Amino acid sequence: MEKRKDNFFNKIYDVVKQIPEGYVATYGQVAQMVGTRDARKIGWALHGNKNLNVPCHRVVNKEGKVALNFAFDGWEEQRKRLMDERVHFIDEMHVNLERHLWER
Repeated sequence: MEKRKDNFFNKIYDVVKQIPEGYVATYGQVAQMVGTRDARKIGWALHGNKNLNVPCHRVVNKEGKVALNFAFDGWEEQRKRLMDERVHFIDEMHVNLERHLWER
């Protein structure tokens, strides 16, 4: 069972690695791309990720909100990383999805 979970998580990480700098995807988009309807699984995988080469900061919820419990030091760090990539926010915690949503 653990190997199946690892394979599924690796599929998620492979999709997230495709999100270009300056763009974000939603948990739901990533879920659809890996063949599940459960966006929570995407959050679990990203929260457990320790590989700095997977740009987890580029995944937000369907409203564009950053994750309160972002795995690498909380939502402020996720916001900082996105802002470093010139991603614009409409308020403190919400990405401007009209401008930065990744359309694959």
